[in-house]
Amino acid sequence: MKRLLALVLLCLSATRAIAHPHIFADTGLAFHFDAEGRLAQVEVTWAYDEFYSLLVTEDMELDQDFDGKLTEAEQARLTGFDMQWIEGFNGDLEIVQGDTDLRLSGPRDYSAVLRDGRIITTHFRDVEGASAENPAYEAKPYDRTYYTAYDVTLPVTVSGREGCRSRVRMPDLTKGLMAVRDQLAELDADTNPDEAGLPNIGEDLASIVIVTCGES
Repeated sequence: MKRLLALVLLCLSATRAIAHPHIFADTGLAFHFDAEGRLAQVEVTWAYDEFYSLLVTEDMELDQDFDGKLTEAEQARLTGFDMQWIEGFNGDLEIVQGDTDLRLSGPRDYSAVLRDGRIITTHFRDVEGASAENPAYEAKPYDRTYYTAYDVTLPVTVSGREGCRSRVRMPDLTKGLMAVRDQLAELDADTNPDEAGLPNIGEDLASIVIVTCGES
């Protein structure tokens, strides 16, 4: 009965799959500084929406008793399911310091849990090229195609350096941009926004996490 209910929910939600975005992820960031005051690591948390989480667990045949808990073996299978990045993929995250684009490593030390019907994953990325001078950073989690929508609704924290603060700047949804977003939502699942005349729409709709330290 529980499996039947899950399949019914998938069918009822099918219309959601024809529009952009397809996946929604509440996002959190933790900025870790080294002893010299340079940004050294960023910790990324993605909490996927219930529908996508259900799709993943069904596809991977996890939580077959539908009690919302994973066995140790299931936990091991889930961990890393979203960390198999193709070459050139930037992890849907960009960080700049002033005019410098910082280099980010691939994901490491990743984890995944199923909690309250949502898959929540965390991974670390090493940061290269940061300077202890002018420590002002902008981090932008986004998918240029807007296949995945990242909302910075989870905590943003800073560790390893005193006097730092963070804030989230939401996208400026002007009338024109809202119209573009509505146009994007009408695209079918097989249409790339670039091909529809909406290049890099994900960046236009992205939130920006701003971290400043000291007097910056």
